[in-house]
Amino acid sequence: MGTTQRRRPELAAFLRSRRARVTPADVGMPPGLRRRTPGLRREEVAQLSGVGVTWYTWLEQGRPINASAQVLDAVARTLRLDTPEREHLYHLAEVPYASAPEASVRTVGPEIQGILDALDPRPAVVYNARYDILAANPAYRALFYEDDLPEPANALWSLFQQPEATCPVLFREEELPFMVATLRAAYGAHCGEPAWEDFIRRLSAASPLFTRLWESGDVRQPGRRVKTFRHARVGELRMTSQSLSIDGLPECRIVVYTPDDEETVRGMAVLRERCGPKTRARQ
Repeated sequence: MGTTQRRRPELAAFLRSRRARVTPADVGMPPGLRRRTPGLRREEVAQLSGVGVTWYTWLEQGRPINASAQVLDAVARTLRLDTPEREHLYHLAEVPYASAPEASVRTVGPEIQGILDALDPRPAVVYNARYDILAANPAYRALFYEDDLPEPANALWSLFQQPEATCPVLFREEELPFMVATLRAAYGAHCGEPAWEDFIRRLSAASPLFTRLWESGDVRQPGRRVKTFRHARVGELRMTSQSLSIDGLPECRIVVYTPDDEETVRGMAVLRERCGPKTRARQ
């Protein structure tokens, strides 16, 4: 059975279950008589959504009909779907789902900051899809910034603005293309949003290297990598980076750097001892 054939029965069951939980009173309609099942009738969902009864019936029956984003949005509003349910509806109907414009997370709560601090002396940071630094622990700040984080802090901006001789990331010819490809993969869901377009425009104007990498069109997903850093105080550090998703924070991830050898373990211990006073937690 193909993907479409599997999704259609699931779409039908999902719509029926969501319709059953919305009562006429929820949408300002009289209850009426002889309702054999709870919730709205199909014709009522169609009427409230501004679509044809036959079309909605076929959609709920899982027939192979086409649905536009505008129509799915109308149905989602009628059925009072929340964001995860709306995204699920889109996937089942095989319609590309775009998150709400400017919905990027900009802050994290104290629980996430506590997790980052507990990971110290391993450097740990929370990035959103645009590589904005939402939170970090002292070890991360010691590795990348000898003083506190700049405001606003963005990892890509920092790396592309630094001369190669002072950039903390070695092997830029491998690492920077990977990061830009990860950014471009996320950009597909935010194309046209002012904040994203402005960020791409400003970084392109500031860095010919970023412009060249961006124009390559490469896309990648975040994942485990071994990276080599250099620090003026302790020399080279080889770290394995691992990305972890965060429930409730869409498009955000915790990235943890683990020393890849004993020399790096010793180097990080020295770095934390020397830079500790400067790397206070962000308030």
